[in-house]
Amino acid sequence: MLFWSVFGASIASALLPLINIEAILAVSVSQAPEHVWGLLIAATVGQMVGKILWYWGGMHVDRAPWVHRQLQKPKAKASLDRWHERAEGRPWFTAGLLFFSAAVGFPPYAITAVLAGILRVPFGIFFMTGLLGRGLRFWAVVFGTSSLLHLF
Repeated sequence: MLFWSVFGASIASALLPLINIEAILAVSVSQAPEHVWGLLIAATVGQMVGKILWYWGGMHVDRAPWVHRQLQKPKAKASLDRWHERAEGRPWFTAGLLFFSAAVGFPPYAITAVLAGILRVPFGIFFMTGLLGRGLRFWAVVFGTSSLLHLF
């Protein structure tokens, strides 16, 4: 039951960044340390399910007239063009940025997920870098937290 709760909370937190999955995961692992790996997997996969929705939204941004109009404004268009220039023909840069964002949270992963969709980053690259980055982030939260708890 805890597995599914963390999985659901992880999806919700991917869609609504105000929900802190790191805190939920740390508390869940402290309550059921024998299930640490299952909870890590639940959080990681759940986050990616939610981020795939952001990615898909970026791919289909032209279907939302208000967002499309916002992206046509000169400042937004110039920013998007700069990102397109940075990513075009540089798959390692793009993959590295996505991995870094997923692992560290800067730039915010929800924003890079949308940007990846807008820039048409191949889904496999988006998914694998996100899965690895989020997995590493949650591993650090769980094992960093458990290390700190053993100090007290």
